[in-house]
Amino acid sequence: MAKENKKSNGILNKIEKIGNALPHPAVLFVLLSVAIVIISFIVSKIGTTVTYFDAREGKDVTIMAENMLSASGLRYIFNSATKNFTGFAPLGTVLVAMLGVGVAEWSGLINASLKKLLLNVNPRLLTAVIVFAGIMSNVASDAGYVVVIPLGAIMFAGAGRHPIAGLAAAFAGVSAGFSANLLIGTLDPLLGGITNAALASAGETYEVLTTANYYFMIVSTFVLTILGTLVTEKIVEKNLGVYDGDYVPSQEKLTEVENKGLKNALISLVIFAVVMLVLTVPENAMLKSVDAAGDLNINEFLNNGLIFMILLLFAIPGYVYGKTVGKIKNSNDLVEAMTDAMKSMGGYLVLAFFAAQFVAYFGKSNLGLILSVSGAEFLESIGFTGLPLILGFILISAFINLFMGSASAKWAIMAPIFVPMMMRLGLSPELTQAAYRIGDSSTNIISPLMSYFAMIVVFAKRYDKKSGIGTIISTMLPYSLIFLAGWTVLMIIWYVFNLPLGPGAGLFV
Repeated sequence: MAKENKKSNGILNKIEKIGNALPHPAVLFVLLSVAIVIISFIVSKIGTTVTYFDAREGKDVTIMAENMLSASGLRYIFNSATKNFTGFAPLGTVLVAMLGVGVAEWSGLINASLKKLLLNVNPRLLTAVIVFAGIMSNVASDAGYVVVIPLGAIMFAGAGRHPIAGLAAAFAGVSAGFSANLLIGTLDPLLGGITNAALASAGETYEVLTTANYYFMIVSTFVLTILGTLVTEKIVEKNLGVYDGDYVPSQEKLTEVENKGLKNALISLVIFAVVMLVLTVPENAMLKSVDAAGDLNINEFLNNGLIFMILLLFAIPGYVYGKTVGKIKNSNDLVEAMTDAMKSMGGYLVLAFFAAQFVAYFGKSNLGLILSVSGAEFLESIGFTGLPLILGFILISAFINLFMGSASAKWAIMAPIFVPMMMRLGLSPELTQAAYRIGDSSTNIISPLMSYFAMIVVFAKRYDKKSGIGTIISTMLPYSLIFLAGWTVLMIIWYVFNLPLGPGAGLFV
């Protein structure tokens, strides 16, 4: 494959060089953690406090920065280090899923499947398929991070394209498009519940449905798929150049036994899918549980059991394929496949430990909360109305998202302020919620505070050992800016033509 140098004068390459000139990502998270400790000391000594209504707790909360250099702060740093690491949200998700993915990869199933798939997918549609798959994976919460993103890189490599471009396309779909989908996902009832709590706190009897933003989400899915495809092919791939790294996908054609293995794996996959449908779909399915409202549904399974299902989803066909082609002969081979997968996660474990401390310190110090409340109060004080208010709200949500990752936590703070305020100005709670979701999703992919950011850095290093945080931020920045701009334009169109956001959900009250 011909070697092509990157452009030396592009703004994205300058960002990448600056970012990658920084210390190793693990060391960088250590330095950021130290900075948080020092800043918390300064802000606590100034005595900054903020008061806000927390929609989840249903009461006013007053907070100030917690000094991480105080006795209690130092005790937290030492006593919670292990808990911060083991409780780091992506850690268990990634490791459990990788056990299954490792079997499928070690047995050769993934490589054979991609060969078969690439023979039947129009190369012109490959990018769009990956972005779309990333967006659709959001219905399963965080599953797309550990499945779609690495597969996006592998599919691009198999097609002779830059694997990091495939990783970026999938990452953009999974994370930046988190509030777009053709289906209702786990985030919809969560945000809707917080919106209703905010309305109740203001004495409003108005109720927002789970489908409040459904029509807007459907159209957003296609808009973001188109934008993600264009950014990948017109900006990101051109900036990355031709891939000349060490990863070389197999170019050999499938043998007769490999085709038989794929057939057997597909049969096992169909059987597994039927079993899962029986366990989740019927009215009294075994994997359904009663939620806090007394409703029987699969929400708990989607939040907690889905990752184990993904393990089985890869491990079972991987095992069947390996047995068919002779790669897996006994239980020792199966364990070796899983062990091999864990070996490749060593770098991620190191990075995750320090990333977990940074995220934990940021939360414990209350700096993210203070910034969120201060930003919300600033926008409220400007005095915007109508469309300018909506646009300003999108931008402030996008900015705050860089420092506070949880969509529900931010909304619990912002909803009690903005939902009643905008409602008094004639704007519906559904519109406020949709505007928040645009800003909240668009900047996920450029924030080191995003839980899975460290994992993406590790995935990229598999294909380019020189890549780092600078590589990821410079690669993802065009997606973030263009998604934010394109999504905002879509909102403007929606506003001008007064289109319904969902069933029975208008823009005005």
